[in-house]
Amino acid sequence: MNDFLDRLAFDNPIRMYLIVIGIILFVLLFKRFFSKYLAGLLFAVVKRIAKGVDKKPFLNLVVVPLEIFLMILVTMVALEKLRYPSVLDFTIYRIPFHSIIEAVSIIILLVAFIWLLLRIIDFIAMILEQKANLTPEQTDNQLIVFFKDFFKVVIVIIGLLLVLKFAFDFQIGSLLTGLSIATAAIALATRESLENLIASFIIFFDKPFTVGDSVKVQNITGTVERIGLRSTRLRTAEKTWVTVPNKQMVDSVLDNLTLRTHRRALLNLELRSQTSHADLHSFLLRVEKILQGRREVENFNVVFNDITKDAFVVQVEFLIAAISQEEFNAIKQDINLSIIQTLEQMKIRLSSRETEITLTDKV
Repeated sequence: MNDFLDRLAFDNPIRMYLIVIGIILFVLLFKRFFSKYLAGLLFAVVKRIAKGVDKKPFLNLVVVPLEIFLMILVTMVALEKLRYPSVLDFTIYRIPFHSIIEAVSIIILLVAFIWLLLRIIDFIAMILEQKANLTPEQTDNQLIVFFKDFFKVVIVIIGLLLVLKFAFDFQIGSLLTGLSIATAAIALATRESLENLIASFIIFFDKPFTVGDSVKVQNITGTVERIGLRSTRLRTAEKTWVTVPNKQMVDSVLDNLTLRTHRRALLNLELRSQTSHADLHSFLLRVEKILQGRREVENFNVVFNDITKDAFVVQVEFLIAAISQEEFNAIKQDINLSIIQTLEQMKIRLSSRETEITLTDKV
């Protein structure tokens, strides 16, 4: 029996093959147990950082990539105990086949590890989103989505650099130097895009507006539906979708209509210049009485504002608490109709400018 186990096959005793296969089969059978145990230890660390975290979602995200990572790692360590067969000692395009196998193994191991890190980021983002949903502001949710994507990109880039370093023995230092020069050239070529990216950070942290706010910028009025890295999307009253670069949202004068405390209505009435003093004074009092009778009106001002050649100008201004546009229009319409009814009852006419044309005969 010992003679059989000591017999060489592909430059290795059969005993070593059985040991390696036994280790791989053992890990294959108990990989779920080991991965759950390691995930539990990792969850204990996460739970100290963020309290009140549910363990089941964490296991659902981490266990599968952790299983694959452990399986690949143990397989690589076990196979490392075997001597490389001389029959496989050949080259492909001047590259030893042994080096190709090592590079592929390292790539697979790094991909599994990066996948595990990405799942952990997804879990952390899920925890932060749950906490952000407890607050009325939507800015926190936008920040979580932004930084989740940002850190994922960073980890993927680091993973690619590790692959170049350990799988292909590439000098990362020279690569980073070349990338810095290329990045500077790209930065000059994409200056506007970088300005929009910086403006997105300003929007996230300064919070001049959030998702759901009604804003007015550069004669465009709409509701903010999405804040991206380059632009902000607005839904206008015509139900169109307008994309505004973030740089313009920051640099332009922006009116956040949602944050106003009141809605203002202004009405200019040009009464005929033939209106008597008594009727004009009585009209002002009756308009004030109309506004006083509306509980929605918090403040108002009725004033005989100006005298022109053809009219007496009466200015009616009132403020209503911040309500929806539809409610404001309905209240404003009722008040305007009441003012028109008062004009009809008092038989006061609005000024109408007429142009008199005289025809003469010239000889």
